[in-house]
Formats: sequence, structure tokens, C-alpha cells
Amino acid sequence: MAQYERLILMAEDELIQYSTDARKIEKLRQKIGLSVTPTEQKQVKEALLAEMPTDFLSQLVEKQRQTVALPFWGIAGLGLLFGISLSQPLDYIATIAGAAIAIAVQKWGWRLQAKRLVLQTLEDIEQLTRKPD
Repeated sequence: MAQYERLILMAEDELIQYSTDARKIEKLRQKIGLSVTPTEQKQVKEALLAEMPTDFLSQLVEKQRQTVALPFWGIAGLGLLFGISLSQPLDYIATIAGAAIAIAVQKWGWRLQAKRLVLQTLEDIEQLTRKPD
């Protein structure tokens, strides 16, 4: 599934650009149309549909990853503040743990958002290639 990973990376590249979702899908659709065969597109779409989580927490992280990670950044900051001000080396554990969890949540949300973008793009391509009967 080299195409799968490559498409996710292409979607992540599109996510860093400030534009609307429709523009991101349009640009990604052109890239996918040129580099991925229709059978590979179907395989990637099936894999994405099977893999995309449907639980509440995953959907929340996908849509609001920064908001979900914010409390963990706060814990990291407080651990750093207390560690410095109270000279307590154990408080640095909260800093490390909070920062690690916040980064993990943001990476998870970024990856979910990229997968959703690829899935939307593949559905858009499929809809455009369908012939009206």
C-alpha cells in the first residue's frame, strides 16, 4: 500500500496551505488523477473507509485537534512553572508528559484530517467519473 501512504502525505502537504477545503480537494484531485490508477484509487478508498474511526473522541480530535490538545499544553506549562518556581525537579515530569500528549494528539488529529481529505477527494473523483444514465 505504497499509494496509500503517498496519498496521505500529499494530503498533509495540502493541509499546510491556507485555502478552502474545496480548493484543497481540487488540487489533490489533479495530483491523484495523474499519479494513481482507478483500481488503486478504489483500493485506497476501501482501506480508508475501513480504517476511519467513527467514535466521538476521534471525530472531535479530527475537527478540533488544537482545542483538545490545549489542556495538555497547559499542564506542560504549569509543570514548567512549578518546576522552576518551587525548585521541584519532579514537576518537570508533568511538563514532559503534557507536552508529549499534546504533540501526540495534534499529530493524530492532523493524520485523521489528511485521511478525511483523501477520502473526500476520492469520492469527488468517483462522482465526476460516473456517467449519468
